[in-house]
Amino acid sequence: MKDILSQDDLYLLVDEFYKKLLSDPKISYIFTDVVKIKLEEHLPILVTFWSQAILGTGGYTNNLTQIHLDVNEKSYLSPELFQIWLNHFNNSVDENFKGEKAEKIKTQALSIATVMQIKIAQKKG
Repeated sequence: MKDILSQDDLYLLVDEFYKKLLSDPKISYIFTDVVKIKLEEHLPILVTFWSQAILGTGGYTNNLTQIHLDVNEKSYLSPELFQIWLNHFNNSVDENFKGEKAEKIKTQALSIATVMQIKIAQKKG
């Protein structure tokens, strides 16, 4: 198995990841009912985000925290949802990639999930 080396690799990863999310009834409603994402528009944005984070390409300009706080206003993003998200993300990485960048992206995902939960808790409290 190879490491994550390109935006094509990241596209494969986020595509596999979203297949898992959308087929899991415990979390899919966030994407189908609360946010109603259009996958063909959403995936390239995610590839740009992860490419900047992992490959250093730049180009992502959205406020990731604010996006999630806005979603949380519509439907509470619980710690359980973040755990489901993280499990699907890590499984998607592990099923497709192995190496330094694969480990880095999993660490980064955990950091993001942790920060988001802290921000949501601060806003709630």
